[in-house]
Amino acid sequence: MSAASPRVSARDRLLAAADELFYAEGVHTVGIDRIIEHAGVAKASLYNSFGSKDELIRAYLEGRHARRRNRILTGLERWSTPKDKLLGVFDLLAEQTALPTYRGCAFYNASAESEPGSVAEEVSATIRAWTRDLFARLARDAGARDPESLAAQLMILYDGGLVGARMDGDSSPALVARSAAAALLQAATTAP
Repeated sequence: MSAASPRVSARDRLLAAADELFYAEGVHTVGIDRIIEHAGVAKASLYNSFGSKDELIRAYLEGRHARRRNRILTGLERWSTPKDKLLGVFDLLAEQTALPTYRGCAFYNASAESEPGSVAEEVSATIRAWTRDLFARLARDAGARDPESLAAQLMILYDGGLVGARMDGDSSPALVARSAAAALLQAATTAP
């Protein structure tokens, strides 16, 4: 580290280590000793900063959500119409799942390996609700007759795009989800 480089706090180093290791290997597979070693901090730093591994998992998932939310909201600025923005969510999903570092959805992965009622499940449910609310708002803006119903359908497509991209190892499931979303949007905004 050069003299001009700002010093990174133990908390930030722990979060960076957790982000890397939890995403690559899982929130329950990676122990706190490994995170502490990877971060290059004392064990007390973890407990002083987070209090427990569960709270580190919470901070990891909330940090991932903040970056994801920012990426989506910033990315949606590319499109001008509500319909294009709604479908743009799937274009952004395709871009994300095409990255060589994509290992699936961090929230689904953490929730799947956790017990019911866990911190991972709690935070993941909150994040999932944000995505559903985004779809409902965009559906309403696009003129859908039943924005909540359309949002629920789009959420299932989004889920499928995330999981399918991980399973197939490419972004084509996200593009298939976009195509299905376009058909649902057309049906939801066309007079019956």
